Amino acid sequence: MWLKTRCTLDFDVPQPVPFVLMLRPRSGAQQWIAREEYRLTPSVPVTEYTDAYGNLCQRLVAPAGPFEIHTEAEVMTADDIDQHPGVPFIEIQNLPAQVLDYLLPSRYCEAEKFHQMAREITAGALLGYDQVAAIVTWLRDNIAYRPGSSDMAYSAVEVNGRGIGVCRDLAHLGIALCRSLSIPARMVVGYLHALEPMDLHAWFEAYVGNRWYTFDATQSTLHGGYVAVGYGRDAADVAVFNQFGPAVFPSRQVVSVERIDD
Repeated sequence: MWLKTRCTLDFDVPQPVPFVLMLRPRSGAQQWIAREEYRLTPSVPVTEYTDAYGNLCQRLVAPAGPFEIHTEAEVMTADDIDQHPGVPFIEIQNLPAQVLDYLLPSRYCEAEKFHQMAREITAGALLGYDQVAAIVTWLRDNIAYRPGSSDMAYSAVEVNGRGIGVCRDLAHLGIALCRSLSIPARMVVGYLHALEPMDLHAWFEAYVGNRWYTFDATQSTLHGGYVAVGYGRDAADVAVFNQFGPAVFPSRQVVSVERIDD
């Protein structure tokens, strides 16, 4: 399907502030970026680099006063999400070197604390894809997905204790449970067509059967319309903006995803 994504962030900057942004999706196996617009008001010099996870990042210094970031893209993405029950677990010694980092505990995903819990959740499941599917089912049944329930990143341990969270929180717990079973897992941030309420979205991917598969405990069923912007170990790696110095938060954030091939 063809989608048009838009994101506008408005800031009131008290003094010049350095920003690092992550707002440009890149083409890959699951999506093709046909057109992009990236507008800063007022216009300032920008340099771009690719981070350690392959994400496109933009560096700039926002001047004092009103500052707006507007991005949009036309993206061809999959009509359906691949789901392959029975796909096998890959033994650690056979994993590609580039996925090994996604086995380790990280700031928000304390995988070392969930081994017994993950074994209980996945008892009787075939090793690999079916274990991850069991984790997602458990998340849907036990952690209430409630948009707006948190305005900060919680760790997997905290999410498990709270029993409630936003998309980012459910992804953190899912990732930690997967890693505790030696299944590489990573966080993805981006857009989802028909998400309610509409906002930027987060989900996770697990590496089984020699490829990454998408999992999203916030949705009752997986469907097409995902557009990935950033990948990382957890939310610390995939913030759509980081600013340095006095804290600056958006005074307005508007996100939309429109299907354009109907």
